[in-house]
Amino acid sequence: MRAVADDLRAVVAEVHPRLSAITDAAAGVPRAAGKWSRKEILGHLVDSAANNHQRFVRAQLESALTFPSYEQEAWVARQGYGERPWSEIVTLWLHLNGHVARAAERIATADAAKLCRIGDHEPVTLEFIVQDYVRHLRHHLAQILG
Repeated sequence: MRAVADDLRAVVAEVHPRLSAITDAAAGVPRAAGKWSRKEILGHLVDSAANNHQRFVRAQLESALTFPSYEQEAWVARQGYGERPWSEIVTLWLHLNGHVARAAERIATADAAKLCRIGDHEPVTLEFIVQDYVRHLRHHLAQILG
């Protein structure tokens, strides 16, 4: 799990300066009609970090867990990321991912094999969830920076 945590740290270190260079005005513009702005996409990644941190830790404490689904549209809307300062969202995202990386690197091999269910999806290993977190992060960062 240390390799995944190191990969997460590398991604964050690479993109943080690029995110910081985006102006607040540019970050608030929706990508297209009915699509999220950069602020909302990064806010979604903040929510993803918070939700996944819980999964990473809680799954180690139980033999198997079922986590609730994540209703991304509702979470982003309720937290008003589109109205928040871009620099605030970037800083929150930066620090949360450092926290997530520290939690991920401490997952023991035996715990990484534990099965977890998210909502009504098929069970997956904790290791898959950690790896998928970084994949998901990369996907949305490409939307923001692309």
